[in-house]
Amino acid sequence: MPPLRVAVVGSGPAGFYAAGALLGGETAVEVDMLERLPTPWGLVRLGVAPDHPKLKTVSRAFERIAERPGFRFLGNVEVGRHLEHDDLLRLYDAVVYAVGAQADRRLGIPGEDLPGSWPATEFVAWYNGHPDHQHLHFDLAVERAVVIGVGNVALDVARMLALTPEELGPTDTADAAIAAICGAGLKEIVVVGRRGPAQAAFTTPELAELGELAGADVVVDPADLDGAVGTDTNSERNVEVLREFAARTPSGKPKRVVLTFFASPVAIHGAGRVEAVELVRNELDAEGRAVPTDERRILSCGLVFRSVGYRGVPIPGVPFDDRSGTIPNEGGRVAPGVYVAGWIKRGPTGVIGTNKKDATETAELLLADLADAPRKGATAAEVDALLDERGVRRVLYAGWQSIDEIERGAGEKQGRPRVKLCTWDDLLAAAERLHSAA
Repeated sequence: MPPLRVAVVGSGPAGFYAAGALLGGETAVEVDMLERLPTPWGLVRLGVAPDHPKLKTVSRAFERIAERPGFRFLGNVEVGRHLEHDDLLRLYDAVVYAVGAQADRRLGIPGEDLPGSWPATEFVAWYNGHPDHQHLHFDLAVERAVVIGVGNVALDVARMLALTPEELGPTDTADAAIAAICGAGLKEIVVVGRRGPAQAAFTTPELAELGELAGADVVVDPADLDGAVGTDTNSERNVEVLREFAARTPSGKPKRVVLTFFASPVAIHGAGRVEAVELVRNELDAEGRAVPTDERRILSCGLVFRSVGYRGVPIPGVPFDDRSGTIPNEGGRVAPGVYVAGWIKRGPTGVIGTNKKDATETAELLLADLADAPRKGATAAEVDALLDERGVRRVLYAGWQSIDEIERGAGEKQGRPRVKLCTWDDLLAAAERLHSAA
């Protein structure tokens, strides 16, 4: 029987773990990984904070998967533009969507779209060198920025804004972002959570890291910790770290990171751009839900970053649950021949490693469903012929290796892991430069 031909859409952790599980079984499988960008790794490259290089080493496991027989990376191929869902159903025996949760949840308050109010993910993509976001201009010449949300992404944004030139220098932060952050006039970054310290979603190592910033004091109001009791090991440790922060005497560092709890934004104010955020004081009810009080305050600021959750984006022709922002599925199965893995399957929860179990579950279900099914997938050559016919300038894995080699080479000269290429033109040119004969 010919190999099972599977398209995996998305090249982040969920996509690679799914490919690894498909290629590691007894069934003969060929995987085409379709990625809109010229580069793989998803949020490992473009979401993990640049000052967290250890988290990026998971890409070594993905490199080993990419070396397996039957694997192909097809970068610069966009589903919904170059190939439609119906094309994938015709070309492959099965399709696995591992496209993540690409949109931010909105606050739903007046002034949310004022200039200076940003989704946190756009800032993260910008400082990580995402080619779609390099045209953005973040005016950091303000004294105070407010970050709405108390998850790890909110902490990443606050920490990146507080880093000194010496802390940013050895990272792979985009050059334009390094220049902007180092030249910023910021004095205070306020992180706002609607519930209490025990309900905050950040993980303890990321929280503790704030206390090690070279150029920023961390400030916590001891009153916010009155009666705070963790509900699990992580929240217990978070409360301990926050108590240690609250007991500190500020040392006079040039910036302050202020962690504020029991507050929700009700409006963003400004004449033409962000000038202040209006916060309501909350109390927790018996179920731990935030209930607004009559107490409000106006906090002046020049920037607001919104980090209150993420949701998936619909794919034309594929079912979508607008309420959860996911593709409805049972254990990863959407419909015959259509599967999902990662955040688009379960919602934006867990850490990078969570995707391995999730994607393996999907792959095992797919293999069981199609074990005895007749093969209908087109050959790799037939897929290539269709992409050629449609004029798609795709980037193969050798092209990504060329990009990687150029970036690492530039980084080595500066004592950095890499200097990222941040524009589509530069990335596509680099993909063809060193491995044009491959």
